[in-house]
Amino acid sequence: MKAAEHFRTITKHKWMVMRYCFKVGLYKQGLLHDLSKYSPAEFLVGCKYYQGDRSPNNAEREATGVSRAWLHHKGRNLHHFEYWVDYSTDTDKVIMGARMPRRYVAEMVMDRISASRTYRGDAYTRHDPLKYFLKSKEKLWFIHPATKRELEGLLRMLSEKGEDYTFRYIRYRYLKNR
Repeated sequence: MKAAEHFRTITKHKWMVMRYCFKVGLYKQGLLHDLSKYSPAEFLVGCKYYQGDRSPNNAEREATGVSRAWLHHKGRNLHHFEYWVDYSTDTDKVIMGARMPRRYVAEMVMDRISASRTYRGDAYTRHDPLKYFLKSKEKLWFIHPATKRELEGLLRMLSEKGEDYTFRYIRYRYLKNR
């Protein structure tokens, strides 16, 4: 068990997301971001499967076939698009993604930047969050199309124009055009 290492990693990530959320005006979300990671259901699994360079949820999933910690986490944190999956009223689909409110899409961007910085360390570049998204983009059939477009657009902006420009855009344009 690597409790101290896991605690340091999730706390570093949480503080980073908080700082970024504050920059775009999401003060409450910054303070409350990922508190469930400190619950026994998530924290103990994180300690057991901690590796330092990727999410322990992936290691748990590989070892057991499912990540109970992830199921717990995404069911309590609205900045994950998986939280917004529901039964469809469309007869062609069984489940589908509901459109996420913009404040949670913005928090998801901050989360992806922070996760990339945490796991990539000194190798991080502003292109990493977009690269990570594009690796799985075609598999994300259950994310609402508008949410997917908004997320990709913000990550492309980050990649092309950097954090300062993207954060100003999110704060003064994206979140004001609700």
